[in-house]
Amino acid sequence: MTDHLVATVQKHVPNIPLKIISQGAEALVFETTIHPYSTTPSLHNNKQFIIKFRPPKPYRHPKIDASITKSRTIGEVKFIYKLEKLGIAAPSVISADFPNGIIWMEHLGSSLPDGNISSLKNWLWYLEKQGDVTKCVDERVKSVCNLVGELIGRLHLNDMVHGDLTSSNILLTDDYKVPALIDFGLSSFSNLPEDKAVDLYVLERAILSTHSVFADTYNAWLLEGYETIHHSVEFKKDGKVKYKDTIRRLEDVRLRGRKRSLI
Repeated sequence: MTDHLVATVQKHVPNIPLKIISQGAEALVFETTIHPYSTTPSLHNNKQFIIKFRPPKPYRHPKIDASITKSRTIGEVKFIYKLEKLGIAAPSVISADFPNGIIWMEHLGSSLPDGNISSLKNWLWYLEKQGDVTKCVDERVKSVCNLVGELIGRLHLNDMVHGDLTSSNILLTDDYKVPALIDFGLSSFSNLPEDKAVDLYVLERAILSTHSVFADTYNAWLLEGYETIHHSVEFKKDGKVKYKDTIRRLEDVRLRGRKRSLI
């Protein structure tokens, strides 16, 4: 099935070497060494690029499928463009083919010593596998978690919701010190505390499921950073109010989650 999908995207980007690095229900993500129109692009990483492809869904009527694909691809590009304007760390869009569901974008992150991409999840896993507990909860990890919280807070303060906020969708750049967000296929614009609380809850549960031993510490540091940006001078007008509203709603979301678990 994957070979068929690779062949499909290859029709739209002929003669471009592709290496599949992720496959989800919504899209496939490829890595390539080719920039679509420049040999010397002004990007931090000018040797690797990402191509995201939304393949056709055979269970949908072709016209409906084409419309959905185009709409979602446009929506994702608009979301990323808004992030760039706001200075929120995320990959820049290089090129897009809306009808065919293709987004060519900047490659963020790097390889960890074990060869895995430097997502927050993989980085924390790498530290945990070293067997030194102190390195899993030292000041460096606290700083990264705080910065992740601040990044999410800045996103929410601009009434933007990620929609799939897991530790896999947070990449670490600059020697694993600076976080950036990726994968905005489910992202949306919303000023509702409920939507922002669900974002936080999804990340909280993702941390708990993948880093159970240190989850309470990591999540506390994430919320610490989240609170810090809400109380900053930059957002002094309504940051504190928005923080209280979202955290209050987060408690409700947690309660609903516990009830579902019991059932």
